[in-house]
Amino acid sequence: MNLQRNRTRHFYIVLSTALLLSLTGLCGGRANAASANKKAIQKTGEAPHDDPQSVGKQVRGGLSSNDQYIIGTEDVLQINVWHEPEISSLVSVRPDGKISIALVGDLTASGLTPSSLQSALTEKLRAYISNPEVSVTMQQIKSKNFNILGEVQRPGSYPLVHSIRVLDAIGLAGGFRDFAKSTKIYVLRRTSTGEIIHIPFNYKQVIKGAQDTENVELKPEDTVIVP
Repeated sequence: MNLQRNRTRHFYIVLSTALLLSLTGLCGGRANAASANKKAIQKTGEAPHDDPQSVGKQVRGGLSSNDQYIIGTEDVLQINVWHEPEISSLVSVRPDGKISIALVGDLTASGLTPSSLQSALTEKLRAYISNPEVSVTMQQIKSKNFNILGEVQRPGSYPLVHSIRVLDAIGLAGGFRDFAKSTKIYVLRRTSTGEIIHIPFNYKQVIKGAQDTENVELKPEDTVIVP
C-alpha cells in the first residue's frame, strides 16, 4: 500500500514539474517577443509592419507624424492647447494659406511644417496664456496627393506625406494584379506649362538595378498607370 501511495505521489510531482516548465517556457517566449517588439518600436518610432498593405493603409489614412511635411491649402489640422478646450479645434487651411484660431485670429499655416506652426502658435498665445502647451498634428492631407491606377490591388489616390518613388507607390497600392504588364508602366505628369508628359517605368529592369533612373520621385498630382 505504501509503495503504491509513493508511486502515485511521484507521478503527480513529475506531472506538476512538467506543467510548470511548460508554462515558464510559454511566458518566457511571450516576454521575449514583447521585448523584441518594444525595441523595434523604440528604434523606428512606430510598430513594425508585416507587409506593404499595412503601410498603405496607414499612409492612405492621411495621418502623418513626419515633420518634414509642408502644410498646404485644404489640409486639415488638429490644434490642441492643453487645458484650453475653447481654443483647441479642428481647422482647415484656407485657399489663402491661413487658419483661424480663437484669441490669435488668422495665422499663416501653408508653407510651414507642423512643428513650425506649433512654435508660431505657442508664441502668439503667450500674450493670453501662461506657458501654453500646443500640439499640431495632421488630420487629413488634401493638398498633396498622387494617383495610381490600373492593375494594382488598391488603385486610388494617396497622400504624398514624404518622398515617394514609383516603386514605393506600387508597394503602397498592394502590388500587381495577375495580368499587370509590369514592363510598360508609366507616370503621367503635368509640367508647369500645362503639358502632359509620359515617364516610362520598367519594373523588371528597375528591380535589377538596370534602369534605376526610371524610379522617379513622384510629385503632387502625378498618376502612375499600371496597364
